[in-house]
Amino acid sequence: MKKAYRELKTFLILWSTQSLSQLGSAMTSFALTLWLYEKTGSALSTALLSICSYGPYVLMSVFAGTLCDRWDKKRTMLVCDGLAACCSAAVLILLRLDALRAAHLYVLNAVTGLMNTVQSPASDVAMTLITPKAQYQRTSALRSFSGSLVTILNPMLATALFALAGMEGVIYVDLSTFAAAALTLALFVRIPAAEPDRSDGESLLTGARAGLVYLRRNGLILALILFMAGVNFVASALDAALPAYVLSSPNGGEKALGAVSSCAGLATLAGSVLAAVLPPPRNRVRVIWWTTLFSLCTENFILAFAGAPVWWCLAQVAGWSVVPVMNANLDVILRGTIPPSMQGRVYSCRNTLQFFTIPLGLFAGGFLVDRVCGPLTADPDGALARLFGAGGNPGAALTMFVLGVLGVVVCLAFARTLRKYTYKE
Repeated sequence: MKKAYRELKTFLILWSTQSLSQLGSAMTSFALTLWLYEKTGSALSTALLSICSYGPYVLMSVFAGTLCDRWDKKRTMLVCDGLAACCSAAVLILLRLDALRAAHLYVLNAVTGLMNTVQSPASDVAMTLITPKAQYQRTSALRSFSGSLVTILNPMLATALFALAGMEGVIYVDLSTFAAAALTLALFVRIPAAEPDRSDGESLLTGARAGLVYLRRNGLILALILFMAGVNFVASALDAALPAYVLSSPNGGEKALGAVSSCAGLATLAGSVLAAVLPPPRNRVRVIWWTTLFSLCTENFILAFAGAPVWWCLAQVAGWSVVPVMNANLDVILRGTIPPSMQGRVYSCRNTLQFFTIPLGLFAGGFLVDRVCGPLTADPDGALARLFGAGGNPGAALTMFVLGVLGVVVCLAFARTLRKYTYKE
């Protein structure tokens, strides 16, 4: 145990402080969703917040890897996080001037997404560089654990602060957590340099091509990335529909949304502990497929027909409890296969291919609720309204059912392809 602590000391310092900053950012994001839904009452309008964040991230990620591989990881993280904090400060200023509008949030979220485009691969590579290979699964589980805590705490804390101190109070906490993380990274964390390669002379296009060529030559990694792209479309559409589903329900509201979101965090927390203690499976690819199928089926179908907050919470627990196990196995495959000197470029290409479906899914989820399933269930005496009206928003419930069916289709479509591959430690 002492040896493991010595090996992971730098990781633990960086992981804990960055997780604190992530909590502050997540609280701001959750509170902005509440603020904007109060102003507009539209699922599509709130979904656009996330779309504007992911749009630049997806479009530019393929080029960010070359910059990440040649730039100092520590400085890159500090600069990108600092500029993202400036966006939060801009929201605070506009609030104090009573001038904040939805358009401002969309633009600032786009800038934040652009910063995440470079910061994300830099952070991923930094975690690899400060972690011994034998500790990859453990550190992946710890990162999932912290993500679970963020998911648990941010809805409760954001809702409480939003009620007591308004949007401004939430942003002050966000900026404070950023300051703590930035000072720790600047003063107490040393990130070693990656092994030298030939990327310094590469153009952005050449670097992006190198990452894509690597993926094309590694069928397992490419198949997993494309599979997760389909999964992300379904999951992000659910994320777009869920606030409207809960906030507009007679049994719902802000507190209910906070409780439902926190249950997802509790489930991932339990799953993270499970992922940390489980022995390595014989077939990591098979574990990824089965856990994903279970997650997409249970959550969407329970939400489609549930009428009470307790069932919404159980749906979140069922859907999210196995996600950390899936993520841990996927992370081990990626880190164990891709050389650290190539990870920035390959991860950036991965980000573009795997996450480009997220803004599409967010738009699709909001569009389905507002423009398709909502009108289809508008007649309270209609068959669809009676079938999916238990929760009070039959349009959102019908959307959940459609997404559940789509999730099953995605998993079945990739079953034969993934069955061909195994990963050897």
